[in-house]
Amino acid sequence: MRNTSSWKKIVVLVFILMVPGFLYYLLQEKGKNRYRPLSIFGPKELSGTFHIKRGKQIPDTTYHQIRDFKLKDQQGKEFSFPLDSGKITIFNFFFTRCTSFCKQMNGQMDFLADKYDDNRMLRFCSVSVDPEYDNPEILTKYAQTFHTNPKKWFFLTGDKSLIFNLAKKDFLVDAYADHSDTSTIVHSPMLILVDPQKRIRGYYDSDNKEQMSKLDDEIKVLIVEELRKVTDR
Repeated sequence: MRNTSSWKKIVVLVFILMVPGFLYYLLQEKGKNRYRPLSIFGPKELSGTFHIKRGKQIPDTTYHQIRDFKLKDQQGKEFSFPLDSGKITIFNFFFTRCTSFCKQMNGQMDFLADKYDDNRMLRFCSVSVDPEYDNPEILTKYAQTFHTNPKKWFFLTGDKSLIFNLAKKDFLVDAYADHSDTSTIVHSPMLILVDPQKRIRGYYDSDNKEQMSKLDDEIKVLIVEELRKVTDR
């Protein structure tokens, strides 16, 4: 019965994943390094503890994690991170009055959110760096310019100091206002891939087609990584 259950899980993997990501899973034989896991970004340090791998003592590493936080979404509902510990999340920072790359950047989010609309492991979050203007009503109107599923793609607003602090210290991207011009806010064009353990697994320039293709592939790789944890239990 146990073998039958394992085979069923493998079959599910085959049908859920598209070929580019699944190839990472099959890179080598005999269960050793079957795929190359994605990098983990941010500062890291040795925890002082160890684990055993293939008879060798390996030091444990503590990786940078995004803190827990609460904001409001475009429907005025509280959004808590992490909302679900099993979710992979793609984040970006934007504002509705942006006249530069925000529309194009969220166009990329729109494409991915639509592509993965049926995948329950993924969600998308766009955080406003102009929260004093971008209230839920404004965000709702803005969201309507895309093919958004409000249960899949969240447009977030909240305390300005918290949002700027999150951008800089947790997501490790630029975000600051030009005090000489209150309509100008400098922020990152990156889409940020975050795993269910709240770790940053990749940054992708939204204005670069190759980077967007890479993000699409690496979403699949991360899905494989998370599903492997289920099949290995």
